[in-house]
Amino acid sequence: MTETAERLNNQAILLAKDGSYTEAIACFARAILIDKTNALLWFNLALTYRDAGNLTHAKAILMKAKELAPEDTDIIKELALLMFSLGDFDSSLNICAEGLCLNPEDYNLWNTRGVNFFNKGIYDEACESFENAVYLNPYYADALFNLRDTYVKIGNKIGENECSMRLRELNHHGEKK
Repeated sequence: MTETAERLNNQAILLAKDGSYTEAIACFARAILIDKTNALLWFNLALTYRDAGNLTHAKAILMKAKELAPEDTDIIKELALLMFSLGDFDSSLNICAEGLCLNPEDYNLWNTRGVNFFNKGIYDEACESFENAVYLNPYYADALFNLRDTYVKIGNKIGENECSMRLRELNHHGEKK
């Protein structure tokens, strides 16, 4: 059987899923030797490094994936989250802005933008970001939770109570399923 980038990618994903990160990374490296310009291979390799706890390598590899596919919003979202995890809120915000220019209705990016502003203590921008995320996806519990916390910080009791009520409703509907 011929070794192809696709087969190696699939094998690496299974290895990573089982926690065999070293073996998965080796598979991705072989796949990339076969197809150096495949952004998906670079993206999956970055996720594996991230899951293995090596955020610095994950960042460098995601940057390569983004270079290969600059308008891929999955890569942009992951890079924004990774920069946040590394504590680089300004870079994460810049990446969110770039992604939102490509897709202004991406509620995940609005939420990530809000989390960055919240952590910088810029609650009005955080609030606006979370409100956009919830407007775009009213069932997005993470954004509702974050919006509620932001309302607590700015003293908006009505907003806080509304978010709490909606979160309870979401939890109640989730229990029925």
